Amino acid sequence: MPDICPKCGQPRELCVCGEIAKEQQKVRIQVTKRHFGKMVTLITGFDKSVDIEGIAKEMRKKLACGGTVKNGVIELQGNQKDRAKELLKKIGYNEALLEG
Repeated sequence: MPDICPKCGQPRELCVCGEIAKEQQKVRIQVTKRHFGKMVTLITGFDKSVDIEGIAKEMRKKLACGGTVKNGVIELQGNQKDRAKELLKKIGYNEALLEG
């Protein structure tokens, strides 16, 4: 039996819940200074249905930086604000709802 989405009841192959969630989410991008003057980019506001780990992995690869996911927040090493915003737009997030 195929995997069924709990939200819409459609098979996973036909489910569009993730795409709709991307277009309606208000994602916030901010840069903070950590220990010893190191800059860290924080990306918050993701819905529970979105694969945050997958997005973080792709961002680390495309931006050529280190990072992690903690408590639903993507942390990227360095000031990646502008590059992260462009990458989120390419993934499918609404530009008008990207704050930062």
